[in-house]
Amino acid sequence: MASLLPLPPAIVGEFVGRAHDDLVRVTEILGAYPSVINASWDWGNGDYETALGAACHSGRKDIAEFLLNHGAKIDLFAAATLGKTALVKAFIQDNPDVLHATGPHGISLVAHAEAGKNRETITYLKSLLHPEKKNHARHPAAKSKPAPKPKRRKAA
Repeated sequence: MASLLPLPPAIVGEFVGRAHDDLVRVTEILGAYPSVINASWDWGNGDYETALGAACHSGRKDIAEFLLNHGAKIDLFAAATLGKTALVKAFIQDNPDVLHATGPHGISLVAHAEAGKNRETITYLKSLLHPEKKNHARHPAAKSKPAPKPKRRKAA
């Protein structure tokens, strides 16, 4: 059974901070304080971040997967970072406004996907954000006409 005592704030702060880039220390802290897995740190002005959020916007998929395997709760931003496009689509289908939601530090959903470098998820999100740039492939049988050559004027 987990302790009913609150976690020391310094532990939460270090756990979240180290989740940006230090899997070894994250593993050590989680071993000593298993209930820290879903704790969040308030950076101020309502900017809350969990260790999973830190790992995701930093592009540390190894740390994110480790945290998920140890009980972290997946969210939209983690799904985007980890290339779980089906989950991202489900979130957006359920509530289209989440396309414009921001995660820790105001980082956008598409920036999370870019941190994870999953082309499918990035392409999907950008197609929703910028539908005018969607690549409309021409039918292979359609032939494009060459641009007309400008007519030369005769010198007078």
